[in-house]
Amino acid sequence: MGQALGCVQVDQSTVAIRETFGKFDDVLDPGCHCLPWCLGSQIAGHLSLRVQQLDVRCETKTKDNVFVTVVASIQYRALAKKASDAFYKLSNTRGQIQSYVFDVIRASVPKLDLDSTFEQKNDIAKAVEEELEKAMSHYGFEIVQTLIVDIEPDEHVKRAMNEINAAARMRLAATEKAEAEKIMQIKRAEGEAESKYLSGLGIARQRQAIVDGLRDSVLAFSENVPGTSSKDVMDMVLVTQYFDTMKEIGASSKSNSVFIPHGPGAVRDIASQIRDGLLQANPPQV
Repeated sequence: MGQALGCVQVDQSTVAIRETFGKFDDVLDPGCHCLPWCLGSQIAGHLSLRVQQLDVRCETKTKDNVFVTVVASIQYRALAKKASDAFYKLSNTRGQIQSYVFDVIRASVPKLDLDSTFEQKNDIAKAVEEELEKAMSHYGFEIVQTLIVDIEPDEHVKRAMNEINAAARMRLAATEKAEAEKIMQIKRAEGEAESKYLSGLGIARQRQAIVDGLRDSVLAFSENVPGTSSKDVMDMVLVTQYFDTMKEIGASSKSNSVFIPHGPGAVRDIASQIRDGLLQANPPQV
């Protein structure tokens, strides 16, 4: 209807290309414009000035012969000042951008190994953006932003990388576990050594107390009972201890005991053996 009345409306963020008898005439900005069709004026087409996005998937090979798929996201828009170039010079803008992206990525990634490709993806994006900016500016387009949004290695490569990472973590965990067990064993050994040391001190003090008690008993008995010797006192003490021991064994219902001859003669023999052992350990001085 607008064409029939000689008027045309151009929407916001859009420009229209006006031709007169098939030749470029002017770029119409957003708004209402007079279009005398009877004088050969017509709208050849519209051009959007909005930012558009193109995702490009490019398969290539790294320096260490690993095939990867690089996904690049290109954000671009047409320039209002160069709308005629953007409209007339390119018939397939997206295809042209995709070709340049393929060219730059396949020239950059083969120079890097797989790990470097992940680390230097910003450098790859910058190289793609610079090449596109230089090429597309001649066609009236501006490259707003270039992003490398994904780098996908082959599935077998990803599985191998995960296994390597898992093995490294398991090795670290095994090292930490061994170190912890080592510390536990050291602490346990230190505790046992300290316990044995303290137990030895206790036994030594106990034996010292027994010796002191026996000595005091022998001295007191010899002084209070005339005619007795130290040997008689020791025999009596041994017999007393013997019967105390037998009493303790009989009082316990659950005891693992070794029985030895317990007649009076056996007690005398035990006393003689103990006395002889002490004399052999401490021979008399001549």
